Amino acid sequence: MTIEQIGWNFHHSYTELPADFYTKTTPDYEPNPTLVLLNKPLAETLGLDGDLLETADGISVLAGNTLPKNSMTIAQAYAGHQFGHFTILGDGRAIVLGEQLTPANDRVDIQYKGSGPTPYSRGGDGKGALGPMLREYIISEAMHALRIPTTRSLAVVETGEKVIRGTALRGAILVRAASSHLRVGTFQYARILKDVGKLKALADYAIKRHDPDIYEAKNRYIHFLERVVKRQAKLVAKWQLVGFIHGVMNTDNVTISGETIDYGPCAFMNEFDRETVFSSIDDHGRYKYGNQPAIANWNIARFAETLLPLIDQDEKKAVQLAENIVHSFPHHFQSYWLRGMRKKLGLFMEKDEDEQLMNELLQWMEKERVDYTNTFLDLTFDRLTHKEVYKTETFKTWWNKWQRRLEYEHKRADEVKQMMMQHNPAIIPRNHLVEEALELVTEKREMRFVEKLIDALRDPFAHNEMQQNLARIPIPDGPYQTFCGT
Repeated sequence: MTIEQIGWNFHHSYTELPADFYTKTTPDYEPNPTLVLLNKPLAETLGLDGDLLETADGISVLAGNTLPKNSMTIAQAYAGHQFGHFTILGDGRAIVLGEQLTPANDRVDIQYKGSGPTPYSRGGDGKGALGPMLREYIISEAMHALRIPTTRSLAVVETGEKVIRGTALRGAILVRAASSHLRVGTFQYARILKDVGKLKALADYAIKRHDPDIYEAKNRYIHFLERVVKRQAKLVAKWQLVGFIHGVMNTDNVTISGETIDYGPCAFMNEFDRETVFSSIDDHGRYKYGNQPAIANWNIARFAETLLPLIDQDEKKAVQLAENIVHSFPHHFQSYWLRGMRKKLGLFMEKDEDEQLMNELLQWMEKERVDYTNTFLDLTFDRLTHKEVYKTETFKTWWNKWQRRLEYEHKRADEVKQMMMQHNPAIIPRNHLVEEALELVTEKREMRFVEKLIDALRDPFAHNEMQQNLARIPIPDGPYQTFCGT
């Protein structure tokens, strides 16, 4: 077998940008790589032979020890506001192998995460630990199954060496796929170069890659900003609808493509509470669940600032045009969120009072501290007699309003139920499930549970018996913290 038989089909359009935006670098050699997880369905989509990836030669590529002849390994430069503070960044522990052209003619970045230091590492070791790499694999693939735009995980490879994170941990690399790794922070970096030509080159590249249909538009940069606003509004609305909390919504973690990226201290909410924070480093709740739409809007404003020199030579006019689009974010977010909530409640039509109906439900959920995901499942399957909380007058009043609203639809009960089943997941990556899976793999080298969990998450709307068993939450459901893994 040759490495090329695996199906690698790399191009390198990003390296046609000015050299400021990247640095050629190579991944570290790993002493004893072993394959932990391989995403064969994704491999097939990418045009890769999953069986060959499981061979010694395939694993050598996934570990970064052997590089396909048409690869070009680079680390990307970018900047970002981290918890509101601006800094120069870059891929400190990530290396892009190339842009895979798939059988569907899509262009997909293939990236190593945790493959060693780069010129942007700022003194870090650039390595990854097995636990955080598995965590990203599990949650990113769950997000994909939940129909939420996301980077995806092709493989986790244990490196055979130890990394130090307070203690010695098993090292690992995540092989990640993304429609691109262009970020708001990439544009912030371009702006501080103080070279409009380089900024224009980046913006034109991003448009050609993600929005080619607007490239010939009269003011393509305005249209580009509109597209990014809508993509981010839709993305964060989808997060809110499933109770997902990203944890580090820094501008370097906001993609131009509208994909979720960088699964560090992220988690899914159990009890509905807008104040929920899981990140160990978010002391003031900047990125709590209830703040995510506003933070996304703030991040988009930072993106708009970078485009001002391209929007119009008259700065005041450019600011006015950009502000009008940035201010449209809440409208787009609310529209996407309402659309999603209607589906979760089995509503096919739009009525003005829908938003109030939804907010009253959420207020009741927050007051009673009920589980977000399972409450919608109880509504879906009419499981309202097994819990005392559904016997309260507040809930009964809301339920009667909901029933009257459903009557307006003139839909059969089975049609309503089917709609709700397709938009209320039977299972999410519960925090305790993820932690159990990671502990079994990292401490005992036991793979059966993580494989079972990934299988259950692969179709979250199947509503099968295995998913129902995994949907139970621990009692009591105590405090939970997540960490960035660097």
